[in-house]
Amino acid sequence: MTASWRLLTIRGIDIGLHWSMVIVFGLLTVSLATAYFPETSPDLSEGAAWIMAVVAAVFFFASILFHELGHSFVALRYELPVDRITLFIFGGIAQISERAKSADVELKVAAAGPAVSFALSAIFGLAWFVTQDIDVIAAPALWLATLSLILALFNLLPGFPLDGGRILRALVWSTTGNERKAARVAMVSGQFVAFGLIGLGALLMFTGNFTNGLWLIFIGWFLQNAAVSEATGTSVEIALRGAEVRQAMGPAESQVPGRLMLRQLIDEYVLPAGERHFIVVDGDTPRGIVTLRDITQVPQDRWDWTPIREIMKPWSQLTCVTPDSKLLDAMKIMDEKQVRQLPVIENDEALGLLTREEVLRYVRLRMELEDGEPDERVVAQ
Repeated sequence: MTASWRLLTIRGIDIGLHWSMVIVFGLLTVSLATAYFPETSPDLSEGAAWIMAVVAAVFFFASILFHELGHSFVALRYELPVDRITLFIFGGIAQISERAKSADVELKVAAAGPAVSFALSAIFGLAWFVTQDIDVIAAPALWLATLSLILALFNLLPGFPLDGGRILRALVWSTTGNERKAARVAMVSGQFVAFGLIGLGALLMFTGNFTNGLWLIFIGWFLQNAAVSEATGTSVEIALRGAEVRQAMGPAESQVPGRLMLRQLIDEYVLPAGERHFIVVDGDTPRGIVTLRDITQVPQDRWDWTPIREIMKPWSQLTCVTPDSKLLDAMKIMDEKQVRQLPVIENDEALGLLTREEVLRYVRLRMELEDGEPDERVVAQ
């Protein structure tokens, strides 16, 4: 989830707002100003209802931010880097770039968010209790107390990637000592929760509550996809821990001279061997990389007279890794740079290429050796 606008930075964490949150803010404000507050406080003027609605919506989104900051501050305490927090249509996401190394840390990070929401609910509830005779404060305070409580309870559902699912994963991990098994249990639980929400949403739609039903279906769909994605990511990261690039990189034989024409490259290298990535060299000096995707961008009637050097990605523009680089770090670089391969060099010599396909093949082998069978979600990638 990429933020559309960067709002501020707190303890080195960028706080961003996704465009979908603007829509939710507008709809929520209109709903509060035209329906909720006029119904609960009929003596209020229209202007006061609108002011209360805007203030309440701002405080509600601030409470979502505090929820994510709860996760983030505990993560920072245990030296887990937090890149950013993004507020979006379904709430918020704290992007913690490293996974907890122990079940205890996982449990504390996961529980911090709901704890903050419970605390906020108590604070708003106290504000309502103290100001019951002042509608302009009491009505928004009661609404915020209720919503904060609902947010905390909803997040405690045992559905990955909700906080309750992460707590479940931490407990299973602590009990069994098997992090991958814990992730699978949490994923299955998450899918049960997701499909339950989808089913409940469908029931509401058929009984006439179309808007709330549709909203639950969207939330269930989001959770189902997120559960599978998170569990797959966990399995891959566990398999890559401690591994080095040298264990998964491709051979150095995929080197071709820059003067080679595209047609010759296709006929002599791509079609016979099925190779898709090549290091372009001048003698023993690496000059760049060319991939099958680069070739397909050139019209076929130009393949006979277009040399590789004209379409390659120059070496100076590439991010390289060494054989002893951590494989997990290399995979993260691929994600950040949105590339499918990285040159492997040592002492300015090109030793080979590390590709996504080779990384996934390594992951499948590790899983098969450790569990007896590879994770089907990884195989599908």
